[in-house]
Amino acid sequence: MATVVRLDAPGCVTIAEEPDPPLHATGVRLRTLYSGISAGTELTQYRGTNAHVVKTWDADTRLFVPARPAAAYPAVVGYEEVGEVVEVGGEVDAVRPGQVVWGAWGHRSTTVVEQEYAAARVLAPGADPVLGIFSHIGAVALNVVLDADLHVGETVVVFGLGVVGQIVAQLARRNGARVVAVDALPDRLELARRLGAEVTLDAREGRVAEQVRELTAGRGADVAVEVSGNPKALHEAVRTVAYNARVVTGGFYQGEARGLFLGEEFHHNRVDLVCSQISGVAPRHAHRWDRARLNATVIDLAVAEHLRLRPLVSHVVPFTDAAWAYDLIDRRPEQVVQVVLGFAAPDGCDHRHGDA
Repeated sequence: MATVVRLDAPGCVTIAEEPDPPLHATGVRLRTLYSGISAGTELTQYRGTNAHVVKTWDADTRLFVPARPAAAYPAVVGYEEVGEVVEVGGEVDAVRPGQVVWGAWGHRSTTVVEQEYAAARVLAPGADPVLGIFSHIGAVALNVVLDADLHVGETVVVFGLGVVGQIVAQLARRNGARVVAVDALPDRLELARRLGAEVTLDAREGRVAEQVRELTAGRGADVAVEVSGNPKALHEAVRTVAYNARVVTGGFYQGEARGLFLGEEFHHNRVDLVCSQISGVAPRHAHRWDRARLNATVIDLAVAEHLRLRPLVSHVVPFTDAAWAYDLIDRRPEQVVQVVLGFAAPDGCDHRHGDA
């Protein structure tokens, strides 16, 4: 049997068992080592605010229709996993037991994948296996940077310094941009400074747009990236960029966008508002970039230490404490960045109070 972390209803996390998938000839059985909890999409499912929970997505028209889906719960969630190969089918020759594989298969203790899937996602020997949980969320951040179309010498302002924002800030620096990092949580601002942001601004103090203009000789930012999912932050991002500049929205906004005033700077400064969403890549890049390349690029950069992802892990907790972990993320965001569920703890340690 596979042990799974399941959302039975908004705010209700349970541990359940499901039949383990049978191993077929080309299958690879993985034992999960770690699984990251997304503080974006997953948290909206936990809170019951996700659009897929309150409405139904019509795949043919690509429209949400006002009908509550019948099967929103229970659900096995999670899309940031890394595991060890423990068994292979008789026709498998591309991977072997003991190798570590990253991917997305939900908060579950074991799974079976095709050998082609596993072979394309083998983590380099000796790499910290926790890095494997960043393949998807890191790809989200990399896709944002591709949409931002940054250039050497430009100033980019990153609003929201959760996991995605911290990775965006690091990738923007590697693109040659000067990074201004904005958040309302002091610990996240300090983390961004440690990871290389040149300027950090506390959103609680206000005047972000004015301060950025002071930093840019009155011009404003070349690009702003909004990844907090807060409409008020999006409005400030619009205020922060220069005339004819770009704002990239990677945040997952819930409900009405109160606090966003499109008749003000957005209209008068001809701001280009770009949506970045991981289901697709910008048309100008789509012939060269896809999800697989985004995922693999992030992992390669992390293993080579060009991206510092391990410091983003604030907590590693036993998967049996999943309900506690979701509640922590929901109620005390100032205490967390990336929370990871451990499905195997050889050291026997309880890291509920932080592992960074």
